[in-house]
Amino acid sequence: MPTAAGGGGVADGVLPEDPIAELIAATARADRSAFRTLYDAAGAKLFGICVRILKDRSEAEDAVQEVFTRVWLNARRFDRTRGRGMTWLIAIARNHAIDRLRARPARTAGAEEAAEIPDRQPGPEASAVAAGEARRIADCFATLDEGRADAIRGAYLSGLSYDDLSRRHGVPLNTMRSWLRRGLQSLKECLEA
Repeated sequence: MPTAAGGGGVADGVLPEDPIAELIAATARADRSAFRTLYDAAGAKLFGICVRILKDRSEAEDAVQEVFTRVWLNARRFDRTRGRGMTWLIAIARNHAIDRLRARPARTAGAEEAAEIPDRQPGPEASAVAAGEARRIADCFATLDEGRADAIRGAYLSGLSYDDLSRRHGVPLNTMRSWLRRGLQSLKECLEA
């Protein structure tokens, strides 16, 4: 392991502040021994990251090899003033694994899988029931005063506020609240009848 001065061991038995950064710096100087030590120190963690992203052990192994190739080629780009060594390695591994994931060919469903996809459209029976319910609701709306029916549609179908509705219909805010409450009660009674 290199020393803070760039040698081959730990100086005076004191670990450097960021041993991974020290190894990356030595790797930038083409120190193969430091590179092997870096691989031993960080390889398992980077492999774990790649496996979690790629969800394939074999592909993760390939990805880690490619990550360390990038580290060997780009170690001189590591800037100790911008972050810790392990953080830099993790960013490279994560980005590389995501790039591999994006590069995978889009998976298309086969005929058998397509047959298993549920049809979200209602069947004929459900459509008939829904049409009958829609007619009942329309008939119940027809029993309401036109202004109150319009206020209910505005509030619950168009998302208008009580203020908007009171201005639109020219009635006080509390009156609008009463219209909506009584109109909904009338609709409920009609639908339950």
